[in-house]
Amino acid sequence: MNASDAGPPAGPSDELSAVAPQLRALRRRAALTLEAAARTAGLSPAHLSRLETGQRQPSLPMLLALARIYGTTVSELLGETVADRDAIVRAGGMEPTRAGGWTYFQAGAPGRGMQALRVRVPYGSQGDIVRVHPGEEWLYVLRGRLRLRLGDTAHLLASGDSAHFDSLTPHRLAAEDHDGVELLFVHTLLQSPTATLCLGPLTGELP
Repeated sequence: MNASDAGPPAGPSDELSAVAPQLRALRRRAALTLEAAARTAGLSPAHLSRLETGQRQPSLPMLLALARIYGTTVSELLGETVADRDAIVRAGGMEPTRAGGWTYFQAGAPGRGMQALRVRVPYGSQGDIVRVHPGEEWLYVLRGRLRLRLGDTAHLLASGDSAHFDSLTPHRLAAEDHDGVELLFVHTLLQSPTATLCLGPLTGELP
């Protein structure tokens, strides 16, 4: 079954309707025919055509796939621009955010198609929380050892190890040692006016 043909019709109030005007222009900029782009994305040409004319609303996996094919970001697919966006994030500007025992430092600029963080995970914090959400994740262990469970498989990652996985795979992260673990973390996410950072529980509650 072609998953591309699933999905509700677009509604005028849906914020993703802003995607339609961008899709055709970005496909043409990438010098791709409707048939070639649809085939690469795993969509039918008819379904991609409906996305380009606003008759269908795209899912987040579709947006991520099309952004990769067109060599752009989800932000550009949504027609969003950020004026005077700085490419450099200085260490002194990385204000910490603490949530559920974890400490997060923004390591990337806002308004991008990816979210980059430096994360400190103490021992015994949030280790029983199973996370499932759209997107992809890449993490790199800077210090300590990380216990990572992907689906039914457990992995022990040491300093210098990394992991790259689909975020729809149920996953858990926990520090293996009492000294905790420090990670670099990159996540693809939908950038929109109503999107929030993927920081987990911000007030100590479970997500």
